[in-house]
Amino acid sequence: MNVSGKDYKRYAEARAKRSPWIKNLIKAFTVGGGICVFAQGLTDLWMRLGIEDKDTAGTLTSVSLIFIAVLLTGIGVFDKIARFAGGGTLVPITGFANSMSSPAIDSRAEGAILGVGAKIFTVAGPVILYGISSGMVYGIIYALALALIK
Repeated sequence: MNVSGKDYKRYAEARAKRSPWIKNLIKAFTVGGGICVFAQGLTDLWMRLGIEDKDTAGTLTSVSLIFIAVLLTGIGVFDKIARFAGGGTLVPITGFANSMSSPAIDSRAEGAILGVGAKIFTVAGPVILYGISSGMVYGIIYALALALIK
């Protein structure tokens, strides 16, 4: 049977289950917002515990969020939260911590070098590469724009 790409696309779309996007949007917003509210609470807690500098409290909050995300990834809870909330767990620091620790945890049986060392950047590597590259391009454009203005 020879089916064209257009016919197959029509066939697949007719049988595909519709995504409950409003429900998914609400779950992602609620969980992502909850992570942010939790982070603000941690910052306030660090400041109440005697950290007077807001930057230092923010750094401690970042380290705490990374630790919590890696811990939850290690015991399998982060994946359950991510399945429920979808993109809501991609709040940058927790999502990045999960993307770094998950491949490392999954490949630890293969050894430190060929397992963890080789696979730790499988998810985060492209993010780092394109994040740095786009930052450099933006920086060059910004510097050229400033030079043209002066």
